[in-house]
Amino acid sequence: MPHHDSPTPSSSSPHDADWWRQAVIYQIYPRSFADSDGDGLGDIPGVTSRLPYLADLGTDAVWLSPFYPSQLADGGYDVADYRDVDPRLGTLDDFDEMVATAHRLGLKIMVDIVPNHSSDQHVWFQEALRAAPGSAARERYVFRDGRGDDGELPPTDWPSSFGGPAWTRVADGQWYLHLYAPQQPDFNWDNPEVREDFHNTLRFWSDRGVAGFRVDVAHGLAKDLRAPLRDLGDQQSYQPDALPVDGSHPLWDRDAVHEIYRGWRQVFNTYDPPRFAVAEAWVGTSRRMAYASADGLGQAFNFDFLGAGLDADEMRATIETALADARDAGATSTWVLSNHDVVRHVSRYALPGDHRKRDVEAWLLTDGREPAPDLAAGERKARAAALLMLALPGSAYVYQGEELGLPEVADLDRADLQDPMWVRSGGRVKGRDGCRVPLPWTTEGTSFGFGSGGSWLPQPSGWGRYAAEAQSGDAGSFLELYREALRLRRTLVADEALAWAGPQEPAPQGLLHFERAGGWRTASNLSDEPVWLPQGEVLLASAPLTGDTIPPWTTVWLRTGAASVSRSGR
Repeated sequence: MPHHDSPTPSSSSPHDADWWRQAVIYQIYPRSFADSDGDGLGDIPGVTSRLPYLADLGTDAVWLSPFYPSQLADGGYDVADYRDVDPRLGTLDDFDEMVATAHRLGLKIMVDIVPNHSSDQHVWFQEALRAAPGSAARERYVFRDGRGDDGELPPTDWPSSFGGPAWTRVADGQWYLHLYAPQQPDFNWDNPEVREDFHNTLRFWSDRGVAGFRVDVAHGLAKDLRAPLRDLGDQQSYQPDALPVDGSHPLWDRDAVHEIYRGWRQVFNTYDPPRFAVAEAWVGTSRRMAYASADGLGQAFNFDFLGAGLDADEMRATIETALADARDAGATSTWVLSNHDVVRHVSRYALPGDHRKRDVEAWLLTDGREPAPDLAAGERKARAAALLMLALPGSAYVYQGEELGLPEVADLDRADLQDPMWVRSGGRVKGRDGCRVPLPWTTEGTSFGFGSGGSWLPQPSGWGRYAAEAQSGDAGSFLELYREALRLRRTLVADEALAWAGPQEPAPQGLLHFERAGGWRTASNLSDEPVWLPQGEVLLASAPLTGDTIPPWTTVWLRTGAASVSRSGR
């Protein structure tokens, strides 16, 4: 891979080593955040221009989804050069300026790392295509001869996660593996050269002041590539909870992956403070925290929380399991409601019926019309969920636009879709574009303040009503709720403990009630009926309170004992 000169590493104090354990981390999808040059595509200078907004919001760190050179076969997750910035998004100098600005504002920077696969435009893969079967260049990836009389059949029955087979044939007759799009060939992590080169990539960004990494497809790197390769048979349908708990699946969540991350940890620990990472590991609950161990990455995304319904019993069970697992691993849990891969939670909560029986993909294929969403109910539930999430011990990951209450743009025209899942699935999966529509910053303009030249995905005509400009200063808005919650959170967070309401205060049906150090209480009414309001001074509420009850679908923060550190909630 090409190398670039790096600036002098930024200095940090040792007491910052645990900054990530209870941080609020804001995810930016760079192409959809802010466009500085009017080409319709968000960029690094655009991010820099909006960092004061994120500092004012109260976030601790910013996580950037991929901004590397890419053919955009998968929204930037097909990386052609791991140590550069896509020219359409800026330069390394722009990146350095962004990091410097973030540090001046008290923000840390995290970046996405995509180690399972590269772009087919990567210099290594292009070299592999020119090289002969069995060459060192091909050993960096997974090339195999096909089956059949003339090798005309794929080496195995392995499927691509985006639909179709996971193998593509090249001109000399061999096949290469891609668990995602054909433009995303999988690396061979049994190859020491691959391992060392990623160590160099981690150092490259750490030396530029990056504080942490989000690891894409963290559970996919180690594969059973022993000959003969194993077919999956009836294991082809990938379900995290159905993976073998002994780490024996040929492709996913193999025990050997943790040896790779122990090598990463050795790199992280050469910095002061040590760098950390969070794993995107779609694995069974019992297997998740191995990725977050002290000799591994540090954290792993808790997707159980994202997938849980707003049901008090289900939420409590999910929270208890996550906290216990994190405690056993010496890590902290993570809490997330939306990201760049899922339907925005305002819209998920707006759909009727039991969430476990809901087919969100089918809903998207109707352009969000069937079943009809109750957007007002979705917004109310999303506000309640936000205060619940932000009160929990651990790190909260906020997806861009979540603080504006943005819904999913479910009615994108088929001609505008960019996600490869749409084509690869034969039109059975609409894809993830609806949560990636560029943000509205102003109430008017060709792209509502995103940039001067429109936006790469079309924004709805009413997008301006969600704009940061429209919500700033409005006490009842999503934006001001998040600002106040994050401001309060800084004053209230102490240790990482949580205690549920005791037997002397039995919770009524639908009430989720817990306390953290210093008398900070959170009470979430996740039901259609009012419930009693616990004693204490109200600090913040997700909806207006009346009398001594918590209205339906409302979360309240209270302070008991000593005088409150903040004004009463709205």
